[in-house]
Amino acid sequence: MTSTQRWPFTNPVLTASGCGGGGRELATYGDLSALGGFVTRSVTLQPRLGGREPRIVESPSGLVNAIGLQNTGVTGFLEVELPALLDLGATVVASIAGHSLGEYAELARSLGRADGVMALEVNLSVPDSAGSGLFDAREPFQAASVLGSCRRDLRDGVLLLAKLRSDVARVAETARAVVDAGADAVVIGNALPAALPDGRPGGLSGPAIRPQTLRCVAEVARALPDASVIGCGGIMDVEDAVAYLDAGARAVQVGSALFHDPTTAFRIAHHLDPASGPAVGEDDA
Repeated sequence: MTSTQRWPFTNPVLTASGCGGGGRELATYGDLSALGGFVTRSVTLQPRLGGREPRIVESPSGLVNAIGLQNTGVTGFLEVELPALLDLGATVVASIAGHSLGEYAELARSLGRADGVMALEVNLSVPDSAGSGLFDAREPFQAASVLGSCRRDLRDGVLLLAKLRSDVARVAETARAVVDAGADAVVIGNALPAALPDGRPGGLSGPAIRPQTLRCVAEVARALPDASVIGCGGIMDVEDAVAYLDAGARAVQVGSALFHDPTTAFRIAHHLDPASGPAVGEDDA
């Protein structure tokens, strides 16, 4: 991190992008301020309606989704979703996804200067970049170019995260490239390319991807011992979170588990950091 950056997360448990709705939905089950951070669904310049139903189906070891990055666009996010998240006490991490370097830069400029946004997560790991029309950063130099375009116009103090796919063969190389380009931390893991039963492209998440993502976290931690790494993939309970932390992650993101039990992130946060508040379902006493 640069001299103007500080780690804004008071405990090591964040939500994963797209898995907590707009914030209000998850706040029904716990206090968002008790989490290290709330990562928004990926924001694009223009609103996106998302994919057709069904969008999420269960597999034997996780979920396959084809959400299509449904979101309100940058204007809707700034006018509606961001104020609501701040009212709920969330530490806001704005996830962004663009069609080009120029779009990423514009999103970073808009959201990275917005009051209340503590960090920006640059989504470079969409399972179906071509089908979704997003910039396909498959090569390390492409990922670095995106991070460089985002770094230029951020407000001082805003943390810049690069969310990378769990490609065991190249994840350490890509992580080094984005850190050199200005990333303050790397988020390792996203849904892996898969297909829905009707053949539509989608992404597999949940316990099935945890072993691969865990290895990628360990690879990056070994290759870049001074880098801040956040693990994301198949975290269902405290033991899973601890496994990521033991592998070298500084923090974790809880995603698909929230669809099965929306209290999961709050319970893990409480066990890892009791000072964050009472566990869900426990009295304050």
